[in-house]
Amino acid sequence: MLELTVNGEKRVLEEAISVTGLLEQLGLNAKKVAVERNREIVPKSQYAETQLKSGDAIEIVAFVGGG
Repeated sequence: MLELTVNGEKRVLEEAISVTGLLEQLGLNAKKVAVERNREIVPKSQYAETQLKSGDAIEIVAFVGGG
C-alpha cells in the first residue's frame, strides 16, 4: 500500500505509481499541470520515471488561462 498526501488530502493507493500514473488516475492532463513532490518541482520530462513513495507530499497546480 502507498499512502500519499495530494494537495493536502490523504490518499491510499494499492500499488506503486509514477507521477504520470497518478495524474491519469486523477483525470488530469500532464501538459496542463505542474507537480511538486516533497517541495521539489518534478520536471515534466521525468513524470513517467518518478515513482512515488509512501509518505510523499504531492502538490498539483493546474494552469488556468485568462486575461
